Amino acid sequence: MTTNIDQQIHSDSMTSTFSDTQMGYNGYANYATWNAALWVLNDEFLYNTAKACVTFCGENETPWAKFVRCMMNGQIGRYLGGTGDGVAWDCPEIDTHQMEELMANLRSGY
Repeated sequence: MTTNIDQQIHSDSMTSTFSDTQMGYNGYANYATWNAALWVLNDEFLYNTAKACVTFCGENETPWAKFVRCMMNGQIGRYLGGTGDGVAWDCPEIDTHQMEELMANLRSGY
């Protein structure tokens, strides 16, 4: 038997998680994009790496592409080739436009 409080908690969590169906998943295109953004913004090493990629990307590379390359190649790629939840940084489902926007926000001190 559920109480009114249990129903309210369940209702609130479902509303906050899926209220914006236009954007897919918690304001992002899909789970993979949300998960990648979540890890970049909440893990100190990933955040600092992302900021460095914004600062040091070349003319022929976007900050997100540089981040993916840095995370997938060499020693780092062996250990951090994806988020802690198993989404690979080069996952084709990640919305690169949203990740580029996130990276641009890092430039301005997100």
